[in-house]
Amino acid sequence: MFKRTAIRYLRQWAEKEERKPLVLRGARQVGKTTLVELFAKEFDTYIYLNLEEKETAELFAADYSFEDLLAGIYFKAKEKQDTHKRTLIFIDEIQNEPKAVQTLRYFYEKRPDLYVIAAGSLLESLMGRHISFPVGRVEYMALHPCTFEEFLMAMGMEDLAESVAKLQVPQSLHTYTLDLFKKFMIVGGLPEAVANYAQHQDFVRLNGVFNSLLSGYRDDVEKYASKPREQDAIRYILNYGWTFAGHRIQFAKFTSSSFKSADVSNAFRTLEKTLLLELVYPQTTASFPILPDLKKSPKLLWLDTGLVNYVAGMQEDLLFSADSDELWNGDIAEHVVAQELLGATVNFGEKRMFWVRDAKNSQAEVDFLIRYKAHLLPIEVKTGGNSKLKSLHLFMEESKEEVALRLWNGPMTSDVITKQNGDSFTLYNIPLYYAGHLPAFLEEKF
Repeated sequence: MFKRTAIRYLRQWAEKEERKPLVLRGARQVGKTTLVELFAKEFDTYIYLNLEEKETAELFAADYSFEDLLAGIYFKAKEKQDTHKRTLIFIDEIQNEPKAVQTLRYFYEKRPDLYVIAAGSLLESLMGRHISFPVGRVEYMALHPCTFEEFLMAMGMEDLAESVAKLQVPQSLHTYTLDLFKKFMIVGGLPEAVANYAQHQDFVRLNGVFNSLLSGYRDDVEKYASKPREQDAIRYILNYGWTFAGHRIQFAKFTSSSFKSADVSNAFRTLEKTLLLELVYPQTTASFPILPDLKKSPKLLWLDTGLVNYVAGMQEDLLFSADSDELWNGDIAEHVVAQELLGATVNFGEKRMFWVRDAKNSQAEVDFLIRYKAHLLPIEVKTGGNSKLKSLHLFMEESKEEVALRLWNGPMTSDVITKQNGDSFTLYNIPLYYAGHLPAFLEEKF
């Protein structure tokens, strides 16, 4: 298995003095279990508990004292309790036994010397409905699909991955790195797909991987929702919603379906809880506070660009396009940037943002907004000349910021642009492959 950058954050968690049990959150198939197994190699003792196993779940379900439960855990793992050994306990599929969730508080209160991580493949869909974690007794970490940096590491290109992370790719490697980013756009970031491509470097072989992943998501529909009407709407979205990736959508008559607006809305929100997708509502002001306008139509962002390409049948177009610029003009480039922006953080609950002008008959729309310290900065994903950045210019006319960002297929450059009122701002043109490292870029500017 290739390295995941998220392991750095697990190490930071492990070093905390006031460490709490960690709940690892993320959609199915983003590599939560594999990440923990990699991390476990850094411990003296590793105990893996899968609550899909009836015997293990019953251990937590019984009304044992915490001390008896712990003794049973060690006995089952064939390990002796030794406070001198650095021990990691991983409770997988914790949603299968609600009492196990409540047990986490006792690990925090009675055995803070133990390192405890919990996760579950269907945890997200059950949060708030059947499961509630002890408040103030646990902490959370989000795991997302692999970033471009991780894709490079999987390909055995650690030096280039480091150069990307440091925003120091030599100009002589710009075209080469862009070509690799194109491949990343096709493959996406789901670990199974990345590992398969890294091993075989065959896009066709990925079809079986994607089909299997999609089948798993579709098979879980009954677990996501109990009402047949909502289940049908979820299945419909999982079949036909992928082609709207990066687009603003309307719930009413979605893709000309016969579903009522409320049915579609509920289905989308259920899928959003599973982290398979995100509905991003627009900001209509060019400054703080951040207040998404929930009355306007949201932008649909899916979990993974590779899945989008596969379901929408765009792999071949991306692979065999005669004009490389066509790869960057359109929704796929915007979608993979969205994925990279989210992949740059492990904070759970991070939401992506975009801007629309709050004016009648206005079509102005900026692809993304990024919050950095006290700044709210626009991001456009575009190629070509600056004349095409009309929406970004309109945003900057309303904004007091002095920095704007464009992600494109060209080299790192900058332009100083004068606004109508005589003020100026700097537009930084940044290669697409740096999308996941914008905070590091901005650190140098502020």
